Amino acid sequence: MDPLEDVLTLLEARGHLSARLAAGGDWALRFDAPDGIKFNAVRRGSCVLEVEGGGQPIELAAGDCYLLTRPVPFVLRSGPGVVPADAGPVFARADAGIARVGDGDDLLMLGGGFTFAERARRLLLDGLPPVVHVPAGTRGAETVGWALAEIEAELTDRPMASGVVAGHLATVMLVHVLRVHLAHDPTAASGWLRGLTDPVVAVALAQMHTAPAHPWTVAELAERASVSRSTLAARFRTAVGTGPLDYLTRWRIELAARRLREGSAPLASVARAVGYGSESALSVAFTRVVGVSPSAYRRGAGPR
Repeated sequence: MDPLEDVLTLLEARGHLSARLAAGGDWALRFDAPDGIKFNAVRRGSCVLEVEGGGQPIELAAGDCYLLTRPVPFVLRSGPGVVPADAGPVFARADAGIARVGDGDDLLMLGGGFTFAERARRLLLDGLPPVVHVPAGTRGAETVGWALAEIEAELTDRPMASGVVAGHLATVMLVHVLRVHLAHDPTAASGWLRGLTDPVVAVALAQMHTAPAHPWTVAELAERASVSRSTLAARFRTAVGTGPLDYLTRWRIELAARRLREGSAPLASVARAVGYGSESALSVAFTRVVGVSPSAYRRGAGPR
């Protein structure tokens, strides 16, 4: 099992698109804090991105795209010295799928976002920096550009089911952006995402995701990764921030939480499916990680 694919499946990632933005002259728009991950991609022209609390402004050129991974407001602008207008009314007036601001259409930008199953969002978002910027010239960015071009074609030509296709293409774009990000700057990620960039840790992660119910030991995982037990433990903790078996526990709990949300199987069956020998063993681990018992979580008392 590919851990990135596994987590994205658990997250139930859904891509959605907003109206495109056409802008010209001097302009600036202020956007409210997004839910989930927000993305924008410059298809023509250039602009500047300013994220609240996000450090220096980021200059965006044609072919660039970025992800915002935190719920913070941001501003897009042509340049300094313009008081930003509220983006909400501008996009509410969108015509034929295009919102317009300023004078002309020097800039054309695609935008949208991704929503996730609430309980599992932190699995992905906590491992990413607040802004993931992929410049057009970055190695591997051509795959992101391909997805963006396909999205633009769907939105422009409007063939049958274009909205559905464009939404799925946006999810494809998310995967490509994550690949480029991890390949370009592995140290910028944290948690299991960073672990994917370490060949030893990645083997251990893949083993645990392939068979989460298996009674793994550090020694067995180390043997699969062809290193000593101490080497695996040290590299895993450095990359992921926790030990291999602690990670395994949390991953099992995420899988159990999904089963509790989506089905009505007895707790003993859920426990066996994720690697616990009894309902009580699952209950102890689940309560420690989630803060409520599996029964209470299923009833809706716990966070989702």
